Amino acid sequence: MTNVVSGVATWRAVGLVPDFLYLWMTSWGLSWAVAFPVVLIALPLSRRIVAALVAPPV
Repeated sequence: MTNVVSGVATWRAVGLVPDFLYLWMTSWGLSWAVAFPVVLIALPLSRRIVAALVAPPV
């Protein structure tokens, strides 16, 4: 997911320039490095919130 999002964002920001692949991979590395820890923190928190809002199955 981070690969596709960073690719689209890079393409929209700079267009299809000769070093697009390098820019895209650099952007992807940064976005993955940010997204992975955020998911590790947000996932347990969101599961607890959903569990509090939804009744367990019978």
